[in-house]
Amino acid sequence: MAYDVARIRSMFPSLESGWAHFDGPGGTQTPRPVGDAVASVLTGPLSNRGTVGESEERAEAAVHGFRLAMADLLDAHPRGIVHGRSATQLIYDFSRNLARDWREGDEVIVTRLDHDANVRPWVQAADHRGATVRWAEFDPATGELPTDAVASLLSDRTRAVAVTGASNLIGTMPDIPAIAAAAHQAGALVFVDGVHLTAHELPDVEEFGADFFVCSPYKFLGPHCGVLAARPELLEGIMPDKLLPATNVVPERFEYGTLPYELLAGVTAAVDVLAGLDPEAAEAAESRRERLAASYASLHEHEEILRARLEAGLRELPGVDIRSRAGRRTPTLLVTFEGRAASEVTSSLAAGKVLAPSGNFYALEVSRHLGLGDEGGLRMGLAPYTDESDVDRLLEGLAGALR
Repeated sequence: MAYDVARIRSMFPSLESGWAHFDGPGGTQTPRPVGDAVASVLTGPLSNRGTVGESEERAEAAVHGFRLAMADLLDAHPRGIVHGRSATQLIYDFSRNLARDWREGDEVIVTRLDHDANVRPWVQAADHRGATVRWAEFDPATGELPTDAVASLLSDRTRAVAVTGASNLIGTMPDIPAIAAAAHQAGALVFVDGVHLTAHELPDVEEFGADFFVCSPYKFLGPHCGVLAARPELLEGIMPDKLLPATNVVPERFEYGTLPYELLAGVTAAVDVLAGLDPEAAEAAESRRERLAASYASLHEHEEILRARLEAGLRELPGVDIRSRAGRRTPTLLVTFEGRAASEVTSSLAAGKVLAPSGNFYALEVSRHLGLGDEGGLRMGLAPYTDESDVDRLLEGLAGALR
């Protein structure tokens, strides 16, 4: 495989600023093809969806292309792809819809490993319906969320299990297929937050056993929005509040108002960029899904090399505690410093144009469970455009800040 990071970096105008970006878990930089796709749809003939004239047809094509692209990325059905303003909005919408059938004594399981977007909506929905919240705990020493931590909480009253595909704070990747299998055996639905996972591992919603899967394209080179994937027949059984003249067709019944056609085109372009990260590896592929698989394999190898380089360097620095310790995890590292606030180190790095933010990043339960309170730590995340020189600059900046 030939992962040409220099070629990939040339697609990102923002990298010309000279900054080394390790803030990818909060949102990646955007490649030129994505910006071009947004501009092309927004400035070309454009109307509401329809079949009369070029402007309507272009809107229709943007929606159709978006659903096909996200279906390829997630290995889902195009009719099961729902656009939302954000993953948080989608989780709130679907938690409310699903909770309509809950009764007092019903149960929902959430985990301490999740971003608050996949915790608080379920806690609040349960509170409104008189349902009980069960908490699955991860091991703060290892960062692992064992399958049994969820399975042991299941009962015939469990209605939903909300679990992350990968922690956005410490990178831990739970065994989602095993968790889903246990949940389904108990008759519960499984809602997976794949926001952080999708940037590093090619999802397969069916293989995961996820009934619902959400992600955010801006975390994998796209524009700011959210996407939910579910089986069309499952969506058919959910009727959200909506305007009377709005369609009952799935998935449109969940998408309020006029869709942002330009953003949908940007999402499609982002998926195509991901599918072309390693053109040589993808050369023999017959479908976009196969090209995505080949490119993700190359991306994974590239990021693992950089992660090993970064972790080796961190271990040589005095007073650094690496909090990302799980066996299966994304190339995202959370660190804290003996006698030094993480925010101070972030500021020092920024003086050298290295961006590695500090905080809890809305993974509030994770941070607290690690004993870090609401302050969290300094998070470093790799992205497709990260290269060795970026990693070396980060390590040099850290060494200087800790002197």
